[in-house]
Amino acid sequence: MSSLEHFPTLGRVGRDPGGWRRWADALLDLVFPPFCPACRAPLSEMRRGPLCGACWEALERFGPPWCRTCGVPLAAALGAAATPLCGACRLRPPVWSYARAAARYGDVVREALHALKFKGRRGLAAPLGDLVIEAGVARLPMGLPDLLVPVPLHPRRQRERGFNQASLLAHRIGEAWRVPVRDDTLVRIVATASQTALESHARRANVRNVFRLRRPESVAGRHVVVVDDILTTGATVSECALTLRAGGAATVGALTVARVV
Repeated sequence: MSSLEHFPTLGRVGRDPGGWRRWADALLDLVFPPFCPACRAPLSEMRRGPLCGACWEALERFGPPWCRTCGVPLAAALGAAATPLCGACRLRPPVWSYARAAARYGDVVREALHALKFKGRRGLAAPLGDLVIEAGVARLPMGLPDLLVPVPLHPRRQRERGFNQASLLAHRIGEAWRVPVRDDTLVRIVATASQTALESHARRANVRNVFRLRRPESVAGRHVVVVDDILTTGATVSECALTLRAGGAATVGALTVARVV
């Protein structure tokens, strides 16, 4: 096990990690000296899971005002409008009903997400999920959803990685909000290339028709939220939303840890 690996807390958010959890953390620290995966600093008692206290505080959290549809931050002067919309949503409304992200895709969250996805630091799903939970249900314009659906990985990629980071995040959030999570609702039927180096139009083409709805009865007439780690151009979330709407979902939102702005 890597010195950077720490397991997520499984109890309710806000519960004091006393008793066995303190002993388990202390034992792990003795055997595997802990270092923050974002800045490589030694971890102290002020840490937030595998993240050091300084990196947790440095995460660039979003605050209002934001676009009511896509959630992008707006200039403070625009917040006076009762229902502010960004220019992009006025010109071309997205296929999903709304999107919200907890933080700006800055240096700290980038390193944390990279460590989670590509270095197997599964313990980071706990504080990153907590970042979304901390932002609160109040950010969701239609209240709590009926269902959380993680963006699926192709089965081959999930076998290679060993887990789906979107699923880990969704289950962390779902446990706190007491909202069911369904990993079997959407499936990815095409092993697409990574979106990282692609331009906006290429991203849309790369994910077109790659998702399939396996259980339409689980979404029909319901408020469904798609969960992912990062929102960049919205291509992946849009394709998921199209698939869910075709299956009868009444409302489709998107929830991510971070957003590129």
